[in-house]
Amino acid sequence: MSNRIGGKRKIGLVPRLVIAIILGIIVGQLSFIPEIVFRIFTTLSAIFSSFLNFIIPFMILGFVVRGIADLAHGAGKLLGVTVLTAYISTVVGGLLAYFVSVNLFPLFISEELVANISQAGPGLEPIFTIPLEPFFDVTGAIIFAFIMGLGISWLRGHGQGQALYEIFTDFGDIIVKVLNTIIIPLLPFYIFGNFVNLSYSGSVFSILNVFWKVFLVVLVLHFFYVGLLFLIAGTYAGKSPVMLIKNQIPGYMTALGTQSSAATLPVNLKCAANNGISEDIANFVVPLGSTIHIAGSMITITSCATTLLLMYDLPHDFSIMIGFIMMLGVAMVAAPGAPGGAIMSALPFLPMINITSETMNQLMISLYITQDSFGTAANVSGDNAIAVFVDKFYKDHIKNK
Repeated sequence: MSNRIGGKRKIGLVPRLVIAIILGIIVGQLSFIPEIVFRIFTTLSAIFSSFLNFIIPFMILGFVVRGIADLAHGAGKLLGVTVLTAYISTVVGGLLAYFVSVNLFPLFISEELVANISQAGPGLEPIFTIPLEPFFDVTGAIIFAFIMGLGISWLRGHGQGQALYEIFTDFGDIIVKVLNTIIIPLLPFYIFGNFVNLSYSGSVFSILNVFWKVFLVVLVLHFFYVGLLFLIAGTYAGKSPVMLIKNQIPGYMTALGTQSSAATLPVNLKCAANNGISEDIANFVVPLGSTIHIAGSMITITSCATTLLLMYDLPHDFSIMIGFIMMLGVAMVAAPGAPGGAIMSALPFLPMINITSETMNQLMISLYITQDSFGTAANVSGDNAIAVFVDKFYKDHIKNK
């Protein structure tokens, strides 16, 4: 969504990324530009990629510790029901995307297209790289974040831990600042460098021939899955799924424009109220869902990952993808408020499915980011579907015990 700052219109992230892709393709085809200029673009993209990998574990700590410490305090069974429901929904969304992708995408990812991509010229190497290793890996960060979040919640329940809570709260604010002032503004330049390299190597047009078809399929999957969630929740709660979906439209459109589940939270809470969800449940489930329920993002990432595996003729068996999907259901807890946060959290796990090259990582980011607003809109809509389910479950099984 574009907005005005100081009387000037600010271009949204997705339009900037689209412009970056177009410019990257054009510049990469300009034969009169010296190769060293292209390598400068590639070098800048490589440096940004290193910084991105460095910051990802800190994103997990900054977001997850505070989120769990805030929302687990005194929640008991309600927390367990909400987390389990959100996780199952996220994993089911990924499995749906995998089965659709693996059966549908081969229809337009032909052997000829795979051959064209594999026979393209080599990409450009950066002039130099900066060896910026993360302080710790993502898996360790996730486990530590859950331990600290639950531990701080327990301490606060006993009148302690406030100082530790405030430390992680301030740390989270620092990470948000880094995302908003460095990562997100520089993403278009990163994508530009990626597509300059792909255009120079000659593989970009074969890739774009696939991109737009994947985009349409993912969009349909989002609509289908959100509708399915409201159908299940509405049927269980004795409410009209059509009415629930109609009341969710403001939240969906807000998320579509902001690309942020955090920014959409106030509107989403109003949608929950319109759906008849009790205030206490809505105030608990909807914010928690914005942190842990990422079914829309999972659908997009699984679809994009399967696309790359097919394009590069790599193994894509169910036995490989199921572990990846289940792990991402936990790993993407790091993706709450920042546009593109889900794919950033997913990058360290791509080697699980043999996506290991820098080019493939760049394509994953490019594929995902251009669809991120739709994934976020599906995420927040699913949050309210879960809230409808949990509200009914709480009234039937928890409140009166």
